[in-house]
Amino acid sequence: MLADSYGRIATDLRVSLTDRCNLRCDYCMPAEGLDWLPRPDLLTDDEIVRLVRIGVERLGITEVRFTGGEPLLRRGLPGIVAHTAKLRPRPEISVTTNGIGLDRLAGPLAEAGLDRVNVSLDTLQPAVFQQLARRDRLHDVLSGLAAAAAVGLTPVKVNAVLMRDVNDGEAAALLRYCLDHSYQLRFIEQMPLDAQHGWRRENMVTATEILDALSAEFILKPDDSAVRGSAPAETFLVDGGPARVGVIGSVTRPFCGACDRVRLTADGQIRNCLFAQDESNLRDPMRAGAEDEELAAIWTRAVAAKLPGHGINEPGFLQPARPMSAIGG
Repeated sequence: MLADSYGRIATDLRVSLTDRCNLRCDYCMPAEGLDWLPRPDLLTDDEIVRLVRIGVERLGITEVRFTGGEPLLRRGLPGIVAHTAKLRPRPEISVTTNGIGLDRLAGPLAEAGLDRVNVSLDTLQPAVFQQLARRDRLHDVLSGLAAAAAVGLTPVKVNAVLMRDVNDGEAAALLRYCLDHSYQLRFIEQMPLDAQHGWRRENMVTATEILDALSAEFILKPDDSAVRGSAPAETFLVDGGPARVGVIGSVTRPFCGACDRVRLTADGQIRNCLFAQDESNLRDPMRAGAEDEELAAIWTRAVAAKLPGHGINEPGFLQPARPMSAIGG
């Protein structure tokens, strides 16, 4: 098992397939983009499959989520998903995506064995989308969501980040849209993971503010029937249910004490927390001929060193050197 010194067991593996993205979302990267990782530094498809196999067969991983950057930009994604689906015990397999290209890839991914998707959707207004993402691609995102639902990649989950004075007035509209389409919406507090290091607490729309905005138009009640466990979202029944909405208060309502996640970056580094200052290299030992047992031992030591929390609310907090796009969600 991947256990840390605080009794948490990591069973949820987030695998970044690339640091590249076809959007330039304001809370993630600057308008001019970033210097991408050199291609020789990136794990190959076979290397990704091998490390995922070690995680599942030897270390107790039960959920695998492919992230980025934008994972749909990885040409080998369907093949990676297919190999992951053949592992025993079979993990739950999902993808977190901005939805661009999902309209054509949803079918092949479902056939390969993908179970579900999480799609980022921060606004329903084309002009605001272009302001936030610096690209005019809202229609593509909505088409991707519809395609995922049509091929059975359900429940289709939608992730939304509200930005003050940009899209913070759209909470109710986003929820209404998701209810109408049977998508599961989760609002996420903006975290200090932008490449520009421009995050400011006073500019963040908090979980409490989100719930207040929703409560102005909907009746929300805590979903007492749901066992939260390690799930990051607090869930609420909407207008008596059965529909639900989730709020992830990563900053103001941290859930570090129940975290079960570990991350593998696109260049083969293990990160035991989104906000970790240290990484453990699996790529170089693997390329030098390390056996599965040696790689599993490195991985185990990396998770054992996990800190009790992300430290965002501590006076000495430092953002990680890598932005979200280079870490993986």
